[in-house]
Formats: sequence, structure tokens, C-alpha cells
Amino acid sequence: MDTNWIIVGAIAGSFGTRGEVRLKSFCTNPKDIETYSPLNADNKKTYTLKIKKVTKDLLVANISGVTSKEDADSLKGVKLYANRDNFPNLLNDEFYYSDLIGLTVLDPSSQKIGTVSAILNHGASDIIEISTLKNDKFLLPFTKETVPTIDLPKKTIIVNLPSEVGE
Repeated sequence: MDTNWIIVGAIAGSFGTRGEVRLKSFCTNPKDIETYSPLNADNKKTYTLKIKKVTKDLLVANISGVTSKEDADSLKGVKLYANRDNFPNLLNDEFYYSDLIGLTVLDPSSQKIGTVSAILNHGASDIIEISTLKNDKFLLPFTKETVPTIDLPKKTIIVNLPSEVGE
């Protein structure tokens, strides 16, 4: 998928017997995923979705072409992508996480550490994954204290490394 397509969610499996799916939204407001529909999927198909209800951790939705529990189950794990052109315009100091992938990571003295390989969230908070010049990877909390500077025009970020990472 090219850089104009941004992952906005994933299908977590079926819900009930009528083809509804459990949907994990990666949008700040989970229901916003519906506004980007139709969505491209990593299975090379396009889906239109309609949110039916919100549960504690997931959305329940109808997806075009999915009419049975078996159809919905077969889509478990499929990632959904929206066209970047459909996203709202951002202010100067705002960015989408996808904008950070591939940026050069520098320490406060401008020494190159590596590149941003991913932004992750496993529930508690956001985490930045950095691939080093030695092809190792490490994780840091994605906070203002740890990542004080993001310079999109220069394609760099500055990170404050904990002492155990810098050794």
C-alpha cells in the first residue's frame, strides 16, 4: 500500500450470526473510522462500513459484502486503510503518526541514532520504535519529555535517551 493510504482499523472477528464484525478503530475518536468509508483492505478488497454500536473496546459494524458469521470470521485480522486525502488538515505543530515513520532520530547533540520504524500502542500509552544504525531496535515512551522535538520539514526528531539505552 502506498504512503497515501493510512491504516485506520482492523477487523477483530465476527459479532453474532448475521455477518456483523467486531472492529478495532485506530482513530482518536473510534467512530470516525466510518467517515473514511469506503476503506481499502490489505486483502485487496474495498469495504463500506456502517457502525451499529460501540462496545467497551470495539465497534460493531456491518461491512459491505459480508452477510454471514463465516464471512465475518474469514476477515479476522484484515487491516483497513483510508485515503490520506480524506483526513482533516492539520495545524503547523500537528502530525499524523504515519508522518513519523522513516524520520531520522537524533540525540540532543544532533548525533544520529537511527530512524523511526513504528509508533505502537499496546493499551497504556504510545511507544516509539527506533531502528538503530546497527540494525537493532529499541522502544521509548512517546512523550514530550522523551521526544521533545519533531521537525517534519527537516525529517528529524530529537529524543532524550535514558542512560541504559545510551550505554
